Amino acid sequence: MKNKLKSLSVAGLFLWFSMFLSGCKEAVLINSQGMIGKDERDLIYTALVLMLLVVVPVIILTLFFAWRYRASNHTATYAPEWSHSTKIEVVIWGIPIAIIAILAAITWKTTHELDPYRPIEIPGVKPLTVQVVALDWKWLFIYPEQKIATLNYLQIPVATPIDFRITADAPMNSFMIPQLGGQIYAMAGMQTHLYLVADKAGDYAGRGYSFSGGGFNGMTFNTKASSAQEFAAWVEQVKASGGKLDIAKYKELVKPSEYNHPELFGTVVEGLYDKIMMKFMMPGMEDMQDMDHAKMTMAQ
Repeated sequence: MKNKLKSLSVAGLFLWFSMFLSGCKEAVLINSQGMIGKDERDLIYTALVLMLLVVVPVIILTLFFAWRYRASNHTATYAPEWSHSTKIEVVIWGIPIAIIAILAAITWKTTHELDPYRPIEIPGVKPLTVQVVALDWKWLFIYPEQKIATLNYLQIPVATPIDFRITADAPMNSFMIPQLGGQIYAMAGMQTHLYLVADKAGDYAGRGYSFSGGGFNGMTFNTKASSAQEFAAWVEQVKASGGKLDIAKYKELVKPSEYNHPELFGTVVEGLYDKIMMKFMMPGMEDMQDMDHAKMTMAQ
C-alpha cells in the first residue's frame, strides 16, 4: 500500500512538473518585454506577495494546530471555557485590513498609470500609428502613415510607442499581445485605443482573446519587434511586394475564413479604416464604394 501511494505521489509530481515545463514557452508573465507588460507583471507580483502574507501564515498555523492539538498529545493545554483574545482579534482583522488598504492604493495608482488610452511618451521618438481591424477570423493591420497593410502579421520598431487604434468588422473580439502587456476590446462601429512599446527585439505572439465562433482558435498573429532601420527596410519591402488592398480585396477578407496565412499589401485604398467605421454609422451604406459620396452629401 505504501509503495502504491509512493508511486502515485511520484506520478502526480511528474505530471505537475511536465505541465509546468510545457508552459515555459508561453510564460508571458515572466518574459514581459515591454514597458506596459513589465509594469503589469510587477503589479501582479506585488498583489500576489501581499495576499500570500495572509495565505501562508494561515496554512502554517492550520498544520501547526492540527499537530499541536492532536489526540495523542497530552501536553497541550485544554481550555474549554476559552472564548476571546484581543491580541488574536487584532491580528486576524488588522493584517487583512492593512493589506486591502495597500492593495487599494496600489490599484488606484496603477489604474491611471496603465490606462490603455494613456499615450506613452519617449523623448525624441514619434509614436507609430497602427489601425487594427478584427475580422472573422483574422487580424488586419493598416499603417496609415506608411500606406501599407498586413494580414495576421505585425511588425513594429523597438523603443517606439505604438498607437493602436482598434475596431472590428465582425463580432466583438479582444486584442492582446501578452508579452507587451495590455488588452482592449475591438467592437464594430467603435474605436478603442491601446498604447504599447517593445523594449527588446524579438517575436511576440498575439491573438484574439474573446471567443468569436468556429475559427477563434486560429485568430492569431506574430508580432516582430525590430530596429528602426530594419522596420524601414521592411516597409519598403512590403511596398515592393505588389499586394493591393482595395475595396474588392477587402470584401474578400471580410468573409469568414479560418487559419489564414499572413499577407502583405504594398498599397491601401485611402481612408479604408474610416470607411470600415462609417459602415456601421451610416445605415444602408454596407457598400463602402458609396460612402465617399454619402459623406459629401451629409457635409452639404
